[in-house]
Amino acid sequence: MKKLLFTLVAIATLTTMSITNAKAQDYKNAIGGRFGSYNGITFKTGLNKGAMLELIGNFRSNKNFSWAQVTGLYEVYNPIGGAPGLKWYYGAGASIGSVKNKFIDESDVYLGVNGVLGLDYKFNGAPINLSLDWIPTLRLTPDTDFYSGDIGLGVRFTF
Repeated sequence: MKKLLFTLVAIATLTTMSITNAKAQDYKNAIGGRFGSYNGITFKTGLNKGAMLELIGNFRSNKNFSWAQVTGLYEVYNPIGGAPGLKWYYGAGASIGSVKNKFIDESDVYLGVNGVLGLDYKFNGAPINLSLDWIPTLRLTPDTDFYSGDIGLGVRFTF
């Protein structure tokens, strides 16, 4: 399952890199880590003026369960007056993931609809981007439930 998720992320990343041609931020692309209740990798790319696509691959494990999840988000960016390099953003997207119960050796795949609300900062003169965001999720399968969200810090290299 992890190989399939990695392949999907790689294909989506290469596809979006080849079709984008406009800047939504002070950078066109950014790749790095996202740290919160789920830790993983994140990639952002500009779609059009004021919008970006973010792909997040998260992984988490403890002694009882292990999770792997891929999330795709469409994000709309707005400047914050008087704060160069700082923008706030909102958006929506979807996620697919798997969870494995280690006690009973059972796995399940889940689908979800996500929202996102956050702050994004690009350092002037340095290829560094930071973001702090909240991603709540309405899980649709296998059972419907609401996950109040993952608050995460993104640290990325911009190019």
